[in-house]
Amino acid sequence: MSLKGKTVLITGAAQRIGRSLALAVAHAGANVIIHFGNSRSQAESAKLEIESLGCKAFILQADLADPLQVAALMARAREFGPVYALINNAAIFEPLTWDNSNLEAWNRHLMVNLTVPFLLSQAFARSPEPQENRRIVNLLDWRAQRPGPDHLPYTISKAALAALTSSLAVALAPHVTVNGLALGAVLPPSDGASDAAILDRIPAHRWAEMEEVGAALLFLLDGPTYITGEIIHVDGGRHLL
Repeated sequence: MSLKGKTVLITGAAQRIGRSLALAVAHAGANVIIHFGNSRSQAESAKLEIESLGCKAFILQADLADPLQVAALMARAREFGPVYALINNAAIFEPLTWDNSNLEAWNRHLMVNLTVPFLLSQAFARSPEPQENRRIVNLLDWRAQRPGPDHLPYTISKAALAALTSSLAVALAPHVTVNGLALGAVLPPSDGASDAAILDRIPAHRWAEMEEVGAALLFLLDGPTYITGEIIHVDGGRHLL
């Protein structure tokens, strides 16, 4: 697949899954706008790695908890040229249940995991450039369609993002496709939490390879424009159990 000459904005692209997605689209020829919150050194490192592949890379800092900074992010991204695709990857993932969640944690998750993708998608769709066949991809989680009691604010925010994906797919057609990638066991949680029995609950009985996630993303970025409103599970079948 080729994204040569196209520019992709990825939120939370300085590290972990976001960085891997940025490198995947760069390997396909895309220029990448790397959004980061606090990880400037990682963002600069990712920029250098992308540029070593012969693509352009730009970095943009924004605190996604600040609505004013979020509102300005897409306009700042357009300073580098027309944006072909928006990847809403940045997220908060905290192991909270109903009894230890509070309003602050609830609002924090909904802001970053749901409101930010909405605001950025809205700004993206209002692009002044006459550019059709653009793409939005939202990073989801298998929990979005199988909510349980764990990671409560996170799970609810991702379930709402799945609904937003479907709604925007209808609202933004036919010029913008909106799809989702629902991930499973890709990387251990950044908070260090680990579940040794996790593979017992995955039909594939293994962790995902980041190359597999990247391949799924590239399909949604460069595949048929007749596909919209889809959520592809890259979770080894975890959502089926």
